[in-house]
Amino acid sequence: MRVLIAPDSFKGSLTSVEVARALAEGWRRVRPDDEIDLVPLADGGEGTLAAVEAAGGWERHVARARDPLERWIDAAWLLAADGRTAFVELAAASGLSRLATGELDPMGATTHGTGDLLLAAIDAAAERVVLGIGGSATTDGGRGIVEALGATVVASAVAASGPGAGLRVDVGSLDPRLGRVELDVACDVQNPLLGPTGAAATYGPQKGATANQVEGLDARNATWADALEAATGRRERDAPGAGAAGGVGFAMLCLAGRFRRFALRSGIELVMATVGFGERLEAADLVITGEGRIDAQTAFGKTALGVARRARGAGVRCIAVGGGVEPAGIEALAPLVVEVVPVWERAVPLAVAMAAGAAPLIECGARMAAMESAAPR
Repeated sequence: MRVLIAPDSFKGSLTSVEVARALAEGWRRVRPDDEIDLVPLADGGEGTLAAVEAAGGWERHVARARDPLERWIDAAWLLAADGRTAFVELAAASGLSRLATGELDPMGATTHGTGDLLLAAIDAAAERVVLGIGGSATTDGGRGIVEALGATVVASAVAASGPGAGLRVDVGSLDPRLGRVELDVACDVQNPLLGPTGAAATYGPQKGATANQVEGLDARNATWADALEAATGRRERDAPGAGAAGGVGFAMLCLAGRFRRFALRSGIELVMATVGFGERLEAADLVITGEGRIDAQTAFGKTALGVARRARGAGVRCIAVGGGVEPAGIEALAPLVVEVVPVWERAVPLAVAMAAGAAPLIECGARMAAMESAAPR
């Protein structure tokens, strides 16, 4: 058999590269003659850089960038071998993983560092930049990126009832080189910027925001939206994906006209295109995907669903492995005729599962291979 192993990371435990290798090791113990192709995946969040780099053809670069609290750090980004395409991961500079639990600062955290990485890619003469925007520690509406790219934001004297009340944005000072760049933003959420399903209300608590802070962040982003929309002439606050990464989707949509070409695209679809997933799927008899949890969120464009859709379209059988499996996740994948397999054969505490490393995945790979050998064909 030709088996394509294409999982996401098990967040907080193993990267997608480590997950793929572990499943392959277990599978080979039982079926050593099968041909296995490893294609680690991601949906634009933390771990995307590692998945893309593993596909080959990329050179890792390190740039000085600001973390969410404005401390200077070294952050990685990728440049394709031909020098034309760069891959930037927001989480590398502005991610939750950059902060310890006691450092969470929902009101002060900024995306300046992601702007620093975008400028590093532009400095390297990249003609196309892919920006993955998952895993942010921020709810600044993307203001940090906009300022890092050269825009000036100042207090406004406009009356409180006027557009852009409280702020004025000068986009005329944006780096003119943006006009030479094609920007693809990898985004898998549909939230608007504001309101009960917006960036602050939906994701603020995950970044340490209290109920009062969520209200304050939403109000602050409304002021920011007034100002940036007035400056760019684009109303994007209600666009699907505007609330992604604490409003980074909104800021990038507002700046869309400043780039040679701009697109907000499904993260998993964009990553699959970048690593050549489609071509490798055509050669497979079976595809194995997976992620830390297969649950209700799986239905909203996560990696397992993206892979399952492509496998179904190609007529290739699909198995989805989950560190945790819930009925809602099984239900989300059922229309695509996906077999869902839990890593653990019995329920274990989350802390135990996350601390177990690769060993359970190796055993899971072997278990799936044994099931494959025993199945009537």
